[in-house]
Amino acid sequence: MSRARRPGPDLRPISPVLLPTTVIGSYAVPAWLGQLRNDYYQGRISRIYLDDIHAMAIKAALLDQELAGIDIVSDGELRRDNDIDYLLARIPGVEIARRDKADYFDYYDARLTSPLPGPGGGNLGLVDDFRFLRQLTDLPVKVSLTGPFSLSRRIRDAAYADPADLVRDLARLLSAEAACLAEAGARSLQIDEPFLAGYPEAVELAVEAVNIVTEGANVSWTLHVCYGNRHARPLWAGHYDFLFPAVKKATVDQLALEFARTGDDDLRLLGQHDWDRCLGLGVIDVKSEQVESPELVAARIRRALRVIPPDRLVINPDCGLRHLPPQVARAKLAAMVAGAALVRAEVTGKGTNK
Repeated sequence: MSRARRPGPDLRPISPVLLPTTVIGSYAVPAWLGQLRNDYYQGRISRIYLDDIHAMAIKAALLDQELAGIDIVSDGELRRDNDIDYLLARIPGVEIARRDKADYFDYYDARLTSPLPGPGGGNLGLVDDFRFLRQLTDLPVKVSLTGPFSLSRRIRDAAYADPADLVRDLARLLSAEAACLAEAGARSLQIDEPFLAGYPEAVELAVEAVNIVTEGANVSWTLHVCYGNRHARPLWAGHYDFLFPAVKKATVDQLALEFARTGDDDLRLLGQHDWDRCLGLGVIDVKSEQVESPELVAARIRRALRVIPPDRLVINPDCGLRHLPPQVARAKLAAMVAGAALVRAEVTGKGTNK
């Protein structure tokens, strides 16, 4: 089954490196940043003060990625409390009764009493975030958007007779934001669907919504599906069987999946269903503070090469690094880069230099 193509040229790859390394999105939140966020919600510091703190934290996260040797970087999502609230708080029509929190990582209680306005009715803020990071680095940059299905699971919906229509309208808003990101120069966008594994029966709807989102921008699109990452624990268990064959209809260039924690059994699905696009291979377990060795990372990559050729393989952690201590996150990224370099040298025969 071949996928439907967006009009215009395919912009992959955005990195010239074979077996490029990247992050899923979020980076380790230092204890001081978490405390200062809580201070903000309790009214002890101002929004302007917190914005300055976020800028400093993002610069530090970028430096960590650059020093580790990551090829495609993110801003660490350090302005985002969690995987949902940053976007929900900016979507017109979503009602949030209380904006303060006991802890920054808590979810807002969000509700909807009337249908969402059409695209163009709001600014989700991701363009400004992208421009801030873009000015700091010459490396390729990736921007993540929490997917419409996952966003819908954190809204108490009293507006739509059919909950699927809420998912579609959220997708249209995200599509408009993606168009603005592309116009600002973004070339790599990622849709995160951390809730989908808990609702496998909704995979067809989720893929439909993904395709609405990707209509907004002719960029390199990644779809990331994991088993949740709440307080460094998975929310669900299982295998990626539920994704196939539905995900083959998704107009994305790459799937980013977790394999380090769950093992590589699901690699068989890619061969079984003739996945002919890129794979973001999870080789770092973000739910453990044990640091993988470069040799273990290399072994995980070699196993994937039995199914996916090296020019279609991207190396990343299983999920975001938000819940790891910063020193552990730095060590894991360094091991991931070193492991990728080992395999790159074997494939190219050019030694271990990147």
